[in-house]
Amino acid sequence: MSLDHIDQRILAELTKNARISHAELASKVLLSRNAVRQRVDRMERQGYIQGYTLVAGLPGQGSVSAFLMVYRKDRVRGSDVIAVLRSIPEVVLCDVVSGDFDLLVRLEARSLERIQEIWEQIAALPGVTDTVTAMTLSSLIRRGAVPTA
Repeated sequence: MSLDHIDQRILAELTKNARISHAELASKVLLSRNAVRQRVDRMERQGYIQGYTLVAGLPGQGSVSAFLMVYRKDRVRGSDVIAVLRSIPEVVLCDVVSGDFDLLVRLEARSLERIQEIWEQIAALPGVTDTVTAMTLSSLIRRGAVPTA
């Protein structure tokens, strides 16, 4: 089932503020609170909404983010590396990519020191033969996942 324009407006509002109440969301999209709740529930079941994220940090401080490009010895296997990455809360993205490196990992942490700790942990994993790290200097565009039909 595809999304209509109201569903798209709901997703846009949730992208701006995932904590918005159903009542406030309803007023923004001109529906009843119950109708919004039903639409949100449906979009969750269909996978358009896959979670609500908290980016924690100290008041007045932003998080630090970095990309790690990870090269594994055995490109096809390596589920042990993926299992460790899943266990690190600061890993917010992990994609298998083409090219020289196998995994693109995005980290969002409270400090540079924490980024370094995570890098050391990943670089020391059996099967990881190389990493390259790129620190994020600024984020110009930040969107949620794009729904697929």
